[in-house]
Amino acid sequence: MMKKIFLVLLLAVTAIISASAKDKAEMTFVKTAHDFGTIKADGGAVTAVYEFTNTGSAPLTIINVSNGGCGCTKPSFPKKPIAPGKKGEIKITFQPKGRAGEFNRTVKVKSNATKSRINLTFNGVIIPESK
Repeated sequence: MMKKIFLVLLLAVTAIISASAKDKAEMTFVKTAHDFGTIKADGGAVTAVYEFTNTGSAPLTIINVSNGGCGCTKPSFPKKPIAPGKKGEIKITFQPKGRAGEFNRTVKVKSNATKSRINLTFNGVIIPESK
């Protein structure tokens, strides 16, 4: 009798875990890092594009993309849900004006995906403005 109860409970727990694992969004990026190389401070803004696919089975909603703590960084991302199997992109525009030297920045992507927070990074070297 105890074996039957244990088996029924085990099957119930397995079914609950399986059901909760279904219908989740999954954000899979082509790359999560971008190297701008050497750029000029007076050369204008540069943009990195991070392509992703919703590899899950539920619509993917991007809640927020941080600016990396700097007014020099402007993210843009899809505001509407991305259907399973569909692609999207997050663009990060960086303004090097008034800056010089190496830079390493991270923006944080918050979504309803299984891994709800993902970091996107970019780096490079800024040549100072011409005098």
